[in-house]
Amino acid sequence: MYKNYLFDLDGTLLPMDLKPFIDLYLQAFCQKFAHPLQLPPQTLGQAIWEGAAAMAQNDGSCLNREVFWRAMNRACGKDMRLYEAAFDAFYRNEFVAAKAATRVNPYVAKAVALLKQRGCRLIVATNPIFPEAATFARIRWAALDPDDFSYVTLYDNSSFCKPRVEYYEETCRVCGIRPEESIMVGNDTDEDMCAAALGMDTFLVTDCLINRHDKDIRAFRHGSFRDFYEDICRQ
Repeated sequence: MYKNYLFDLDGTLLPMDLKPFIDLYLQAFCQKFAHPLQLPPQTLGQAIWEGAAAMAQNDGSCLNREVFWRAMNRACGKDMRLYEAAFDAFYRNEFVAAKAATRVNPYVAKAVALLKQRGCRLIVATNPIFPEAATFARIRWAALDPDDFSYVTLYDNSSFCKPRVEYYEETCRVCGIRPEESIMVGNDTDEDMCAAALGMDTFLVTDCLINRHDKDIRAFRHGSFRDFYEDICRQ
């Protein structure tokens, strides 16, 4: 038993087909904003990618949110921060178009309910490149409630991204938890399993496996999310 369970979101709590998800997301985003902002859809889509890339390189000197908006401003040639409220409204409304590329795994809600019943601390340790509205929406798509979790990493409360170990150090520090009493559950061999470097145990979820460098997954404790659920039932 662990005191703290950290869960990745996309591909872990929320099974998804990643490329269709990104395509649907960017299509909806550009359809909403390209004409009002007088920007070509290609420019706007590229700006999102550049914002994400900039956050991935954040050195901890400021929040990911600040890095994102600076990159957006450079890519679009205007002060995009003026439209932050409109972006949040998009994530509460039109962003739902990307839900079509996701699905619900019934064992996710069962695992969360069981761990909550046992008094464990649950954290959504998703790569913090989205604002609250977008992240909470995806939690709900997984048939969960943001209130199921004591903390959710977002672009406006985090200064690092995965796979930097500093991301996990920051999350542990903010949450007041000890890595050796924690487990990171995720589907990415790079971004999630690197938590082991901090002393966390890990579980690699293989339902929507991301393994960019063709690592031997036998090096990790692994299985489907159903396997993870059945494992905690036996504990």
